[in-house]
Amino acid sequence: MFKPLHQRLNLYLDGDESYIFVPAEPVGAKSLVVHRHSGDIVVDSSNGSLPFNAKRSGKTVYGILGLIQLSISEYLIVITGRELRGKLQGHAVYRAADFEILPLDPSVSVMNPPHPVEAHLLALVKSHLACSMLLFSYDCDVTRRMQAQYVAKQNDEGRAFWEVVDDRFFWNKYLQSRFIDIAESNPQNDLSPFILPVINGTFDVRSSAVNSHTVQIALISRRSRFRAGTRYFRRGVDKDGHVANFNETEQIVIIDPESAKETVFSFVQTRGSAPVFWAEVNTLRYKPDLQIMDLQDTVEAVRQHLKEQTILYGEAKLVNLVDQKGHEKPVKDAFERYVAEANVPQVKYQYFDFHNECKHMRWDRISLLIEDLKEDLIRDGYFHRIAGQPDPVKWQLGVVRTNCMDNLDRTNVAQAAIAKWTLNMQLKAAGMSPSVLSEDDFVDNHEQLSMNLRELWSDHADLISKAYAGTGALKTDFTRTGKRTRAGAFDDLLKSALRYLKNNFFDGARQDAYDLVTGTWQSHKGPSSAMFLITDNRPLIIRAVPYMLTFALFMILAGLTLPRTSDYSLSYYFLFWLTLFGLALGFTLIHGVDYVSWPRLLPPTDIIHYDGPGFRSAHKGKGFGMDVGKLKAGASAQWLKRRTDKQMEEIELGTKKRVD
Repeated sequence: MFKPLHQRLNLYLDGDESYIFVPAEPVGAKSLVVHRHSGDIVVDSSNGSLPFNAKRSGKTVYGILGLIQLSISEYLIVITGRELRGKLQGHAVYRAADFEILPLDPSVSVMNPPHPVEAHLLALVKSHLACSMLLFSYDCDVTRRMQAQYVAKQNDEGRAFWEVVDDRFFWNKYLQSRFIDIAESNPQNDLSPFILPVINGTFDVRSSAVNSHTVQIALISRRSRFRAGTRYFRRGVDKDGHVANFNETEQIVIIDPESAKETVFSFVQTRGSAPVFWAEVNTLRYKPDLQIMDLQDTVEAVRQHLKEQTILYGEAKLVNLVDQKGHEKPVKDAFERYVAEANVPQVKYQYFDFHNECKHMRWDRISLLIEDLKEDLIRDGYFHRIAGQPDPVKWQLGVVRTNCMDNLDRTNVAQAAIAKWTLNMQLKAAGMSPSVLSEDDFVDNHEQLSMNLRELWSDHADLISKAYAGTGALKTDFTRTGKRTRAGAFDDLLKSALRYLKNNFFDGARQDAYDLVTGTWQSHKGPSSAMFLITDNRPLIIRAVPYMLTFALFMILAGLTLPRTSDYSLSYYFLFWLTLFGLALGFTLIHGVDYVSWPRLLPPTDIIHYDGPGFRSAHKGKGFGMDVGKLKAGASAQWLKRRTDKQMEEIELGTKKRVD
């Protein structure tokens, strides 16, 4: 068992001198002191005595998320509200529900920041905290799947929690870096009881009664902190083999929990962007321009990603659901080509033409994919442990890695179907006395169990989709009910429209928030170095056209709704304003890249300007035949500059840990 964490802290403010965190229990535990002027972080050795002027904060602190440096001050982020999401084998799992941001600089106010740049960066941090599903447990490692914890249990004994977690899913690793550095360099000043690892993901647990057994199903998804971001601004792979939107999803099944015959199953799947260098460049059109970059590093990046999968999980079965024709075909072709060139042992490729096989809302035909995977699923198995037995009955020897274009909607349907098939196999497993399901019985025959499974996977799909694309998942009517409906298709249409708006006009700031909180971009002291965040240097004509468009639309609506003051014809009136509206709209579309909400901290300039080998579906949204090399992603917006070598050095990707 790893060293215990403090679960509740009382915060005291010693004027402008320090923040003091006193553990509520155990009584007499050492306090943590953060000195505001020097930034020093120490474990107090004064036997619990507090400074005379120290005043207690009105809020209980349930954990310290970490420290972040912005342009003027460092800020301490603490969790002041938590929501119980459920219990896993008796261990509570919480969602961080409320936060407080404490400035170290006594002259800085979070409510009234001293500079617009500081206000902008603080707003990014607040928005990320408010919109993220941050999960934690004090006595259960939610960062690692059960099999990995079992393998490492002897090595974990007596170590600090932060030392044993899966580094990929330690979401606040960058925020905790100061605490970790101190804990590593000075064992006498051990901050480990205050270092709370948090994951960004999903967790839910449901119980069902099946044939005189209690069947508890928990679903937990862990999002990688590497290459994290939003739908169109994080795609593909990076040079270190990290892919966008990588999630490890673990379905845990506990039969008769907390009994002498408790039986535990764990089945893990992964998802992630197609591991090649590719992107989609927003142009305000519904379909962005598809860009695939054939770089010298591609084969090695693909090889690193696939090797990591096999080292961590065993044999990797790559299930590709990308369309084999139309807009998506180049991604499929590049994926297949580079996987073949990488030639990594223990990697098998499986293509499934989802849209063709399941057209006309026949999504039950996902069973064809299960049939193709059946042999591998049986061979690779799942983790199976029975209470009282010294060794597991079974190990999971491989993983199914699924992807579509976004790794959301089609991927959700496929993963849910695979998980359901595996659950049927688990509940009939040998070694259970007796088995929950007989050989001729199935999950679908038990309404409560079937409904719980569908809702778990549907809620999980919605949360992952909101984090990446900004809306709930598409196609969840099938996951929830087992049927594809016209109402579900209409709901998908509305979600698609909302995704378009968010991905084109709001996701730039969301991506900046990801890059700031995960440490992919790090702020320098002094707001002058980040003025590009709050200035708009686009040409006047670019900035003026949206106002012209809006005013023309207003005048057209006014002509339709306001009472007439004379009998003369309005033909010329409407002709003028419709012409102006059409010209403004056409100009906006022709210069579409100027109006997209691009990330400002790490803008994708290299992708927009890419002119090397590869594939580009079109060059839309870049104006009237202008030299692409002179364009910035905001046309001539000066804030969108190419990355410098110094900026690249600032990107912290951390050190990957092999956990089993």
